[in-house]
Amino acid sequence: MTRSGGTLRDRGPFRIGDLEAALPIVQGGMGVGISMAGLAAAVAEQGGIGVISAACISRTPPYAGKGLSDAQALREDIRRARRLSKGVIGVNIMVALSNFEELCRAASDEEVDIIFAGAGLPLALPSYVRPGSRTRLAPIVSSGKAAALITKWWHEKYSRLPDAFVVEGPMAGGHLGFKAENIFDPDFGLDRILPEVLAFTDQLNQGGGPRIPVIAGGGIFTGADIRKYLDLGAQAVQLGTRFVTTDECDAPDAFKQAYLDAKQDDILIIQSPVGMPGRALKNDFIMAMEAGQTSPVRCAYHCITSCKRDKSPYCIADALLASLDGNTQEGLVFVGANAWRLDKVLPVKALIQALEDEYAQVGGHDNAPLERMET
Repeated sequence: MTRSGGTLRDRGPFRIGDLEAALPIVQGGMGVGISMAGLAAAVAEQGGIGVISAACISRTPPYAGKGLSDAQALREDIRRARRLSKGVIGVNIMVALSNFEELCRAASDEEVDIIFAGAGLPLALPSYVRPGSRTRLAPIVSSGKAAALITKWWHEKYSRLPDAFVVEGPMAGGHLGFKAENIFDPDFGLDRILPEVLAFTDQLNQGGGPRIPVIAGGGIFTGADIRKYLDLGAQAVQLGTRFVTTDECDAPDAFKQAYLDAKQDDILIIQSPVGMPGRALKNDFIMAMEAGQTSPVRCAYHCITSCKRDKSPYCIADALLASLDGNTQEGLVFVGANAWRLDKVLPVKALIQALEDEYAQVGGHDNAPLERMET
């Protein structure tokens, strides 16, 4: 571990090849409809990387009811973000989505700066990007083994390497790339898996060529957390939860209020119909589901390839869209492990400044995460 004083901006810009962001902060892609052009552009304007979530995007405002496909709505949202900011804009596209290929092709055609792909191994992703496209590709992984597998496959099949990796630990919100029994096991924590991926990329760098940057995510909440993981060797960090309670976040006010009202013991690990555990807020919907009182009436979307429709206790798309409508007791509200620490809604600019201030406060001293911050 190395330690460095000074400000966050003193570290210099975060680079993915010739792509450059003033700050080493990536806003997590949160679906359904939580991080779209409004939030992504606001983060990009402040020097970070703003990220649009592609999941079920055609069924979210402002595209719901317009008869668009998800790919068409994603194109529109990328264009909307570009009108709002000249900064770095990315998209998050889950590998498990049944229209993953179509969404990746749309994002590439729009020359989005970067595609983040998780919830599965994006082995075929390079084949979905238009030849000559400047769009960078960043798999989201939860182990060094996954990073090595993707890299080997891409190199052998497509003669290219990932442009970056996101290493997402088990403290993240939403769907988690871990077995339920490993989520709270320290051996699978971000502090353990980040060095694995860094060691792998260091091996690649010994062969020459551009460095593959590593972005650490999952449970990062304060400026002290940012310093800790940058000092551990990550080139940038990913934050999702803390951006939900911002003015520019595309979620409805009721959704943001659910975060503000959350207590630590309200945050649960559930089993999602897509076959992965997820982190969500306890509410009437969750209690009914655990009591066996929910059942999917239909499958109108066929959105996730791994969804067990015949055995599922609910429709994941319906549950997420219900909370997006502001019905946070009757829908699914995904959160990160630190959601209970949020206490106010503020502009993205003020949040970024707070993170920079928190980063500067710890200086070169204790890297332990700060307690609840009043920002």
